[in-house]
Amino acid sequence: MFSEEIDQMIILIVVSLGAMLTFVAVALPLLNRTEKKERYTNVIEKKRKTLFDQAKEQVYNKKPTVKEEKSLSTRESLAFFFKVQERFGKMGEKVREQMLQAGIRDPKAPMIYLMARGAIPIVLMALAWLVLANGEKELQPFTIFFIVVAIGAAGFFLPRVLMKNHIIKRQQEINLVFPDALDMMLICVQGGIGLEQTVHRVGDEIAEHSPILAEELGILSAEMGMLNDRRRALQDFARRVGSGAAKSFATAMIQAEQYGTSISSAMRVIADELRDMRMAEAERKAAALPPKLTVPMILFFLPALFIVILVPAFLAAKDAGVGG
Repeated sequence: MFSEEIDQMIILIVVSLGAMLTFVAVALPLLNRTEKKERYTNVIEKKRKTLFDQAKEQVYNKKPTVKEEKSLSTRESLAFFFKVQERFGKMGEKVREQMLQAGIRDPKAPMIYLMARGAIPIVLMALAWLVLANGEKELQPFTIFFIVVAIGAAGFFLPRVLMKNHIIKRQQEINLVFPDALDMMLICVQGGIGLEQTVHRVGDEIAEHSPILAEELGILSAEMGMLNDRRRALQDFARRVGSGAAKSFATAMIQAEQYGTSISSAMRVIADELRDMRMAEAERKAAALPPKLTVPMILFFLPALFIVILVPAFLAAKDAGVGG
């Protein structure tokens, strides 16, 4: 009787755990989709509000309130950008562009980045010098100097490497999804929808699959609607994204508008080119895979193979020698 109660308790616990895991497996993707959608909506609404406030200020030429001064408006972004550019010259402009390509739109980010590149090496060099100077093993002054300088150089280039890697991953994701987004745009344009509404609708559709591209397309649609300058909006889009796909798309749309050619034909050509580029990149990675697998196979596969083949023969020979 007692054993049956224990079995029933174990079955109940197992069933409860299974139900909980099933609920988590079903609920987490839905929550993740909702979170991505909310983030996309917040970014786009914030951009539209920023552009609207900028246009309203230009029309009425009124002074901003305290609340508006605290918000991240385009005016603050431009003012901070010009301040950074004045102090650091072309470096500030390049850093600002890299921040946009990394998806960091805070106007204070370039200054923080430049300050970090100056502060991190000093902090690391001071810590390294303290550790080496107070260590049990005495080192030569030249050795200490070399180690401290090397750590400082690593700290100086660390923020740049991290941001560069983030930009590369972001552009790779955009290049991977952009051909499919162009196909959706082509369907909308052929259906008689305008370019601004097409970009906005495609951004809504791909928000769950590629939030990065959805945010950029949403910002593009907001700028095309509020700035009333499609050429400038497309140029800003290409500058923000920085990938070859975005630059090709922006150039094709600008030329189609300038020379009066068909937008759908330009989209079809760009989509085919980007899909060919994506296939070529996949083939390049596949061709580079065998050389990369050589070292892991030598280090991990061959020793295990030799052990499986030789150890039984060695044990058999040993047993035969002992028996003889």
